[in-house]
Amino acid sequence: MATRSERVKAAAELTKKTHFEFEEVQHLQAIFQALHDGKKIDRNIFREVLHKSFNMTDDHMMDRVFRAFGKNNENALCEEEWTSGMSVFLRGSLDEQIEYCFSIYDINGDGFIAREEMFSLLRQAMVKPQTEEDRDEGIKDLVDLIMKKVDQDHDGRVSKSDYETSVKADPLLLEAFGNCLPSKKHIDEFLSVRTLDLYMAR
Repeated sequence: MATRSERVKAAAELTKKTHFEFEEVQHLQAIFQALHDGKKIDRNIFREVLHKSFNMTDDHMMDRVFRAFGKNNENALCEEEWTSGMSVFLRGSLDEQIEYCFSIYDINGDGFIAREEMFSLLRQAMVKPQTEEDRDEGIKDLVDLIMKKVDQDHDGRVSKSDYETSVKADPLLLEAFGNCLPSKKHIDEFLSVRTLDLYMAR
């Protein structure tokens, strides 16, 4: 267990590396302490946070967000990964959020978002219609529509450069393949004292 002075020092260092004020880092530290099992936050606890505080319900997308936070490719997040990830998730610049969203949508990590990945992501996100066939046809049409907007070099897949160029021209395309960022309302609520009380009581 870190001493108070060590925690203050860690908060000061994270303030320099993130988009948070010192008090906000301490708030995130306190939530982390209330949640962690041992020294890290595991996938299930993280998904609980995404669901409870940010109203995320897509299991596949929540797993992708967890992977984007976890830079060490482990099954749990350390405090620095938690705080740095929240910095991009809650307060990231457009460039940071482009990098973040692309990493979520590039499911196989090959540097491109293929049609199959778009279909998979949108299929998870779409409300289920009367039949599977209706849903799949609707998703194929949506993939075709989005591809026309983001496939800048017309090679049938979306590179990071394609995605970045498209989003900077039209920021509404940032979450074209599924919601993976919080609303302003959820951001403000998460950084409020009420959220700490909520997790302290769990």
